[in-house]
Amino acid sequence: MTDDLIEHNQTVVVTILSRESADRLHAAPFTYPDVGRTAGQLPAGYRITKAVRTLPADTDFEDAARALLSWQVHLRAGFRVAASDPYVTSAAVVRLSLGAGRLALVAPCRVIFVAHDGNRRGFAYGTLPGHPECGEESFMLDRGEGTITFTVTAFSRPASLLAKLVGPLGECLQDVVTRRYLRAIWPR
Repeated sequence: MTDDLIEHNQTVVVTILSRESADRLHAAPFTYPDVGRTAGQLPAGYRITKAVRTLPADTDFEDAARALLSWQVHLRAGFRVAASDPYVTSAAVVRLSLGAGRLALVAPCRVIFVAHDGNRRGFAYGTLPGHPECGEESFMLDRGEGTITFTVTAFSRPASLLAKLVGPLGECLQDVVTRRYLRAIWPR
């Protein structure tokens, strides 16, 4: 994974999952019991991550929201994205992957909720079987009095043997990816 990000005005195409793949992910259970908790009180027993970026004054809220809700932030952060829909929708499923071939890290998730009101845009997704971690992550853009903030909030713990074995290295990778999300929302 390089540190090069795609410029904010470039769009990368999302791969659309086959109907069979999307149906399998829709039918899969979440891998943790605390579904929806990034919207409120975060649960105990997980590693908590919360990172906030105040975006530059020239940020266009609607452009940033379009990038977020069309998976562009994930693509710009270096993931390959295969989703049931080209735009984030309630209950959409996504398979994020990082790396190549048999060494690729694959992370299937299902969208739990989408926020779309006057001053807030974003979504949260939770992990499905096959994800190396179990937990949830939310991505929220908030427009305030003359400011726009982007917040990434997550709770997670290792789910796979590999994630358990790499321990702190896995946490370091999560932190790197979170920083990449923060830059990717408006990479200027």
